[in-house]
Amino acid sequence: MMLVTLFVFGLLVGSFLNVLIDRLPFGENILWGRSHCDHCKKPLRWYELIPVFSYIFQRGNCLRCHKPLSIQYPMVELATALGFLYFYPQFIYWIIFSTLLVLFVADLKYQIIPDSMVLIGVLASAWVGGFWLAGLGSFAFLYVLWAATRGRGMGFGDVKLAFLMGLLLGYPAVIIAFYVAFLTGAMVGVILMIRRRVGWKSKIAFGPFLVLGTIVAFVWGPYIQKWWNMII
Repeated sequence: MMLVTLFVFGLLVGSFLNVLIDRLPFGENILWGRSHCDHCKKPLRWYELIPVFSYIFQRGNCLRCHKPLSIQYPMVELATALGFLYFYPQFIYWIIFSTLLVLFVADLKYQIIPDSMVLIGVLASAWVGGFWLAGLGSFAFLYVLWAATRGRGMGFGDVKLAFLMGLLLGYPAVIIAFYVAFLTGAMVGVILMIRRRVGWKSKIAFGPFLVLGTIVAFVWGPYIQKWWNMII
């Protein structure tokens, strides 16, 4: 019963995270104003706001304009619920996971990393991690890359996110996070170019790869380090 309650609570929090994802990048109020369809802009009724189930009930389409709803909404809700189950009962990790999830989707969708969410992540990471030297080193590393490419290779939001990564993970886990981020980023970039989805000068959000690397290093970092030590 506890797990079911926790899962439902995670779905509800995930619904709020969707609000943060869609409003924070544009400085909109996150507490007032009803959610609406992305296409027809009609306000959603209460039964259209039930996490996951409303999406299934509506068969993934708006009930008014009948255009497809973004899969983002149920996916974020489910991801939040599963994340809450995984990190229970370490509640502070719920905040960190939620922060990273918002940053992942907001940057993927709008190529904007909300400063307010980075700040929340930094405060929570300082509480559970507090690896200040690793945070400053990570910040300096991406800052040099950002300055060298004059902001064409990545945005300054990625540099701020790097500080959060180092602060949370410490050394050497943050190295694993960067390795995963650059490796997956390069692989996805090559695949998109092969499929002609992007060109050489196209801008691809790097924040999602940094978040992915952070989660991989945080969850599996010790196992990866152990495996690496066995190889060398």
